[in-house]
This record gives sequence, C-alpha cells and structure tokens, in this order.
Amino acid sequence: MDELEEVKLLVEEAEAIRLKDLEGLEQEECAQNMNISRSTFSRLLDIARHKVAGALLNGKAIRIEGGNYEMAVRRFRCLEGHEWEVSFETMISAPPALCPECNTRSIMPLFTPITGHGKG
Repeated sequence: MDELEEVKLLVEEAEAIRLKDLEGLEQEECAQNMNISRSTFSRLLDIARHKVAGALLNGKAIRIEGGNYEMAVRRFRCLEGHEWEVSFETMISAPPALCPECNTRSIMPLFTPITGHGKG
C-alpha cells in the first residue's frame, strides 16, 4: 500500500485555525492570544488555510509539527491565598486537585491578561 503524502502544518498555523475557525474569535483577539500583530496573524491564517485546503482536496494527510511556540504554564491560587505554577506537562498528566501548601481542595486557576503585540 502506498504511503499517504503529508502536508506539514506548523504548530502556530494550527493554533491560528483553532482560534479563528474553531473558537470563532475575531482576528484581533486571535492575534492577542498568540502575542503577534493582527497583520502577522492574518498572514499566518491564510497560509494555514491554504495548506489545509490543499491537503483536503488532494487527499493528503496533515502533520502538525515544528514552528515557534511556548508551552503554557498555569498559575493557581487556593482560598487561603497560596499561589503556585503548574507546568503544561503536569497539567496534561495530573492536574492539581489540592493546594501544595495547605492541602485544601478549594483551588482556582489564575488567568494572566495578554497585552501588547510583540514578536510580530
């Protein structure tokens, strides 16, 4: 059996499609989430959509790999006021259920606001 040809989609290209087409955000919101300019986001989305359309219409597989990205770190706080960070890898395998300081189950994630338009 012949091996299926692949189209390589960079991680940031896949993220652009996810934010715009799956989450339905406006381009300005997408750009802010990715910490890039709106014009850079627009170019990235155009490239990503072109690659995906080509793969779908030409019967090719899509491989998501490479690109420029950072793994997220999530910050948490318990009701007692303790704060700590949890790595992306830990969030995937074992999200926190207790505060590491006082063992309370009353914990919540903290969301960091995204500002600026850097790296574009």
